[in-house]
Amino acid sequence: MPKMKTHKGASKRYRKTGTGKFKRAHAFKRHILNKKTSKRKRHLRKGTYVHVAEQKKVMKLLPYA
Repeated sequence: MPKMKTHKGASKRYRKTGTGKFKRAHAFKRHILNKKTSKRKRHLRKGTYVHVAEQKKVMKLLPYA
């Protein structure tokens, strides 16, 4: 059987933690930052985890993570 390929776009966006969850960065922090409050931008700096409902999809994209 051939090996499964890792989705390279997903591999750059997600990291697997020791407990098996996937870390990700927040969206909406790249441009048009003038209208966003400092508080909002500050909270977007922090990473977060992939939602439980989406976890199966990410696992499929990253078979060897």
